[in-house]
Amino acid sequence: MLSRLRSSRLLRVLLALVALGFLGYGLVRNADGTLEAISRLSWWSLIGSYLSVMAGIGLMVLAWRAVLAGLGSPLPLGITSKIFFIGQLGKYVPGSVWAYAAMMELGRDQGVPPRRTFSSTSLSLLISLGCALLVAAATLRETMSQAWYLLVPIPVIAVCLHPRVLTFGLNLALRVARKEPLERVLTGRAVLTAVLLTLAGWLVYGMHLLLPITDLGASGAALYPVATGAYTLAWATGILTVVVPAGIGVREGAMVLALAPVLDSPKALVAAVVSRLAFTLADLTWAGIGFLWGRAPGASRGRATAPAGTEPAQENPV
Repeated sequence: MLSRLRSSRLLRVLLALVALGFLGYGLVRNADGTLEAISRLSWWSLIGSYLSVMAGIGLMVLAWRAVLAGLGSPLPLGITSKIFFIGQLGKYVPGSVWAYAAMMELGRDQGVPPRRTFSSTSLSLLISLGCALLVAAATLRETMSQAWYLLVPIPVIAVCLHPRVLTFGLNLALRVARKEPLERVLTGRAVLTAVLLTLAGWLVYGMHLLLPITDLGASGAALYPVATGAYTLAWATGILTVVVPAGIGVREGAMVLALAPVLDSPKALVAAVVSRLAFTLADLTWAGIGFLWGRAPGASRGRATAPAGTEPAQENPV
């Protein structure tokens, strides 16, 4: 058992180092373009963009926490932050499973069965995608009228968010993965809480793009809706491109197209690069905060416990 524990910890350290390596490689590879973009903006727009992303990510982790609690694993904020933010570094590694694997292992340490971490993360991603497309549809009417096919998933996602439909779908996925089913049906209140927090997060994210495009000379009465819609559309496009780590490149291209009504392509590309930088730095900052917060005295108070007969330590990762 001790040998298994040490091997598990070593694997997590290696995964964290690999994730940081890919993240650093991305920053170095794009260093010239990033530095040029930064030089064209004022310090206040750069700092404001970064702080807006920090706030938006904070709302997203609260949404994930609400879903996890609804599935039967309420956690204190410190532990929630550690699991979510450190685990999310895995998205910088090519492939779509590393963030899942890291979050499930970190959750297991806190008594959260991997099936709940897997289900809450999958559901949060589904909610984020639905809310992002909804916001894009409301703010980029002309663009979305041309890309109408991106609106098709919205009613499908809305149906899938019905608690009973949702639980059936998650249990089906768990059965395919040869895991035990969820013990409870997620309440409508938990889903609604997650949806509202996610929508709030997307609206806050809009500020992180509004500041640089304003600094670059964009003008007009609808700048905030365009900025918000541009990022939500870009994120949704990037997240659907699973072969690219964290949607790198794809997200920027979609953002440039969405910003075309208010900025020319070179300036829009500057804003897209700054957006990527702000999110990368915010991910690193939150990962550090989560690590320290999760290790603070009393952070594990309120640790989740699995129901009798479902001891997490006996369950293999998905």
